[in-house]
Amino acid sequence: MNNSMKFLVRKKDNGKRLDIFLSEQIYHLTRSNIKKIIESNNVKINKKITDSPSKKVKTNDSVIVEFLIKSSDKLLPSKIKLDIRFEDKDILIINKPKGMVVHPGASNYENTLANALVYKYKNKLSNINGELRPGIVHRIDKETSGLLVIAKNNLSHSNLGKQFSEHSIKRKYLCLVWGIIRPLQGRIETLIARNKKNRQLMMVSDFNGKKAITNYKTIKVFNIKDIPKISLIECELETGRTHQIRVHMKYKGTSLLGDNQYGKKNIKFKKINEDFFEKLSVLNGQALHAKSLGFIHPSKNKRVNFESELPNDFKKLLELLKNLSG
Repeated sequence: MNNSMKFLVRKKDNGKRLDIFLSEQIYHLTRSNIKKIIESNNVKINKKITDSPSKKVKTNDSVIVEFLIKSSDKLLPSKIKLDIRFEDKDILIINKPKGMVVHPGASNYENTLANALVYKYKNKLSNINGELRPGIVHRIDKETSGLLVIAKNNLSHSNLGKQFSEHSIKRKYLCLVWGIIRPLQGRIETLIARNKKNRQLMMVSDFNGKKAITNYKTIKVFNIKDIPKISLIECELETGRTHQIRVHMKYKGTSLLGDNQYGKKNIKFKKINEDFFEKLSVLNGQALHAKSLGFIHPSKNKRVNFESELPNDFKKLLELLKNLSG
């Protein structure tokens, strides 16, 4: 199978190197990836194959890029029900349940969102990121629930990729954290890098890593007898780094309820409400939900916004806290 993208060279791009021109058009690929595609004879200028990344493009040149899928990259289709909130010819909005991995990794090749997508849509999704990530523009953690946008073609994927890289996509999350964050609302801006001691975790770094920005505000503080103080926080992301909210909450001296990776180990409760502890114990993973997603539609060129409700375990825990606080 192949999938292609076509570009017309405009006047402002006249004389640019081919690899530079394409890297400015296809935001999800690095320049080195673009070079490999060109050198593999998968780019045509005016219907003629070129293998030279340094070739200069000219005004009104027609450039076609073919994305080829290797047979070794075949993704096994899995019949998994998808909660589709919106669909048209360009995009899908999916409400991902807690516990679902977005794309295959070292220990999970069959039960991911990607497997479910290839079962339902076969070859009708973008393949800029290769067949192992069909249509997948961004991701959320396995134990985080909520909204994801999926690209059904490469032009939509590239357009959405640009919006993500420019931080213009609006993403809001709700989470429950231990204690009270000071100040009650604010902006966290740090570098996030991989943890040197545990490569599966991320950490705030003073010297290296990628810039990460989280805007947060406290919606409500629950101060209930026999329960440690808990805050309901809304986070709006400007960037989308791995584990960003969880790492930033740890940086602020707290952690999300149910977060076994970044949470404090062996939290001791001298007195704790039994109903609360029961609902907390069935909270599989962190209390974190991607509740809203807003962006410019790739082909309609107008802003669209999507919302999703809290999953049951998060909702029940929140309702109990509200009831207990009167």
